[in-house]
Parts: sequence; structure tokens; C-alpha cells
Amino acid sequence: MVGPSLSDDESRIASMRLKIGFVLLVGISAGFVALAADATLQQVGYAFVGGTAVGIALMAFLTYWGREFVSVNRR
Repeated sequence: MVGPSLSDDESRIASMRLKIGFVLLVGISAGFVALAADATLQQVGYAFVGGTAVGIALMAFLTYWGREFVSVNRR
């Protein structure tokens, strides 16, 4: 039988990098949307910060939901 290809530490690091990447993707996306709407540089910065905050909230919700889902469906 084949075991997991990543150790527990490697899995934790990969998960954290994925979460950070997701949050930054949401923040950068908000900044690009503001840029496409001809916003000033300051408004683009506000959109990036706001988008990053929304990304953090979304990641917190998804992490909570994921734990609930795994605990219910664990065999």
C-alpha cells in the first residue's frame, strides 16, 4: 500500500501557501477591477486592501466549512 507523498509538515506548509495565494488572488483581483474602472492609485490600493480583507473572511469561512465537512464525512 502506498502512503501519503507529503509529510505532515510539508502538507501543512502547502496548505498555508495555498490559503495565502487564494487571499492574495482575491485582493489582487479587486485591485485590477478598480484599475479597469479607471480608479486612482489610492482607490486601487483601497480596493486591494478591501479585497484582501474579503479574501481573509472567505478563507476563514471555507476553512470552518471544510472542517465541518471532513468531520461529518470521515470514515
